[in-house]
Amino acid sequence: MKEILLAISLLSIQLGDAYENASTFQIQKKWLGFRAAKSKEISETEKRLNIKLPEDYKTFLKITNGFSASSTLKPTFMEIESVDFLKNFDTIIINAWKDAGDFETANILERSILIAGKDQEQYFLLIPPNDENGKWRYWKFASWQAGENEFENLDSYFKNVLKFYEKENTQTIN
Repeated sequence: MKEILLAISLLSIQLGDAYENASTFQIQKKWLGFRAAKSKEISETEKRLNIKLPEDYKTFLKITNGFSASSTLKPTFMEIESVDFLKNFDTIIINAWKDAGDFETANILERSILIAGKDQEQYFLLIPPNDENGKWRYWKFASWQAGENEFENLDSYFKNVLKFYEKENTQTIN
């Protein structure tokens, strides 16, 4: 995953997309990430949320405790200390789905964990499984896009972002 994050960092900085969200230090270092999260920080958040986070997300956190948005179309991944249930950040979106009569989506959003996009126009959500043997779900959920964009896992999301930048870079060169 680190190689993918490095490639995203390099391409988004090269294309000028990261400048709105990244610090001068990040631009100079060509790395949109931060320091790695400590195991204690991860376990404290799991305890606070009363949930065991998926392994791929914990791997991400051990590489970087957050990741600046590579463009305005991508969410900023938050530091583990700021991660919380979506319902603690945005009840309006949950109520909007309830008001629209889509209780299934509203219930999913209500139990979702916001890991990216706080105070932005798009979220990246981890959706806990309904039972012990279930599978985590990964959603990018944007106010400007109808419905959710689901990913198999966190790695597939970042590969999708990298693919976007590789295509953008190819178009810029041509």
